Amino acid sequence: MRRTLPIALLVLMAGTALPAHALEGPTPPKPGATATAPAAAAKPRVVIVATGGTIAGAGADAANSATYQAAKVPVDKLIAAVPAIAQVAEVRGEQAFQIASESFTNAQLIELAKKVSALVKRDDVDGVVITHGTDTVEETAYFLDLVVKTDKPIVMVASMRPSTAISADGALNLLDAVTVAGAKDARAKGVLLTMNDEIQAGRDTTKRVNIKPSAFFSQWGPLGMVVEGKTYWFRAPVKRHGTTSEFDIDGIDSLPEVAIVYGSGNMHPEPYTSAVAGGAKAIIHAGTGNGSVAGYLVDTLKDLRSKGVQIIRSSRVGDGFVLRNAEQPDDKYDWVVAHDLNPQKAKILAAVALTKTQDSKELQRIFWEY
Repeated sequence: MRRTLPIALLVLMAGTALPAHALEGPTPPKPGATATAPAAAAKPRVVIVATGGTIAGAGADAANSATYQAAKVPVDKLIAAVPAIAQVAEVRGEQAFQIASESFTNAQLIELAKKVSALVKRDDVDGVVITHGTDTVEETAYFLDLVVKTDKPIVMVASMRPSTAISADGALNLLDAVTVAGAKDARAKGVLLTMNDEIQAGRDTTKRVNIKPSAFFSQWGPLGMVVEGKTYWFRAPVKRHGTTSEFDIDGIDSLPEVAIVYGSGNMHPEPYTSAVAGGAKAIIHAGTGNGSVAGYLVDTLKDLRSKGVQIIRSSRVGDGFVLRNAEQPDDKYDWVVAHDLNPQKAKILAAVALTKTQDSKELQRIFWEY
């Protein structure tokens, strides 16, 4: 059997030189010349708007994970404490407020939303992160979801432990939030919340635990996760938000008062009538079960509705949704049901909706669509 020798060897054996280019590698740069590297992709530009909360909190001891003072650390120190952020995005910070989130008022909601709305209109801003306390972050997230008309990512972030605690969760949460805010695949998904590696829909998520990092849940599940700096998505929101919303913060300067009355056994009418006397234009009835109203309270709520106060049935139950004309004849009484929104989120939607309409049928449409 005849063997074939390699061509290069045959040529050398024959005494014939190979062409000069045949064995050459890449041409080295000339002396003094600089090799041209592939152009690096431009980093997304993210603004971190700080409002305070536990993520900016400090405790007296590293063992204090639940006892601390909120809203102590300014935004520049929050950013400096997470140097990995610089690898993810070009980041700058703005200090909007420095308060614990239970102290948020309607006026501050509006001020924050106008600031975020102005930021997302800028060509040099690709996404916005908002640091916030966990107590009311779900309300702020839903408010922004309704009234800021943009497809750019707006990401809420919070923590359950102060930055001084052992195993503080704020640093990774903040890094994940900046990652999501700079991700093109996060666009048009509404306002988001990143905590505990999860990406939650601002509309759906709610705080259910007050002493663990795994504090936020949605009965419909998270939208996705952030793992080692990469976003993974599993579902998308279908309710109206952002550019599809009929509400616009640029035209909202105040919000009507909306009260929540929590349902239980052996209730009295005074919490409802006192709320109206205090200026409430709508009452969220956080009823038992399917938003149930005790028989002895029905006449009180009917009377308030006859005087122009909107009655909106929500539920104190964590999951599920309130069915219209079940438990109570909503059509007959001209009441509204909150669908799957918990009482605090129903309060936000009611306040926003009442800036446009006082008609109960229109309010019900809005509760179905948002």
